Amino acid sequence: MTIMTGRCWAELGRPLRAVPLLEDVLAGFDDAHARDKALYSCWLADAYATAGEPEEAARVAGRVLDLSEGVASVRPRQRLDPVLQRLRVHAAVPGVREVLERSRA
Repeated sequence: MTIMTGRCWAELGRPLRAVPLLEDVLAGFDDAHARDKALYSCWLADAYATAGEPEEAARVAGRVLDLSEGVASVRPRQRLDPVLQRLRVHAAVPGVREVLERSRA
């Protein structure tokens, strides 16, 4: 229920409400559920981007890329692409630049 609440706050553009919920739930999410963890982490990356925190958004986006490697689902990457697009305006920031380069590989 908490993850859905966090997703809703993220979709509503309320990152200050979304981030703590998503961070808390995802911290306890086992990496063995890589697809789901990657997918839900996309909302966290989006919330950070909305909050004007490109470095944190990039950090989470990098984690999504890690988790989605070898996962037989395109959904995490499809959900992450708009976040990566938004981060392009911050390409001069080292952490952002690295994740953008990595996403193109």
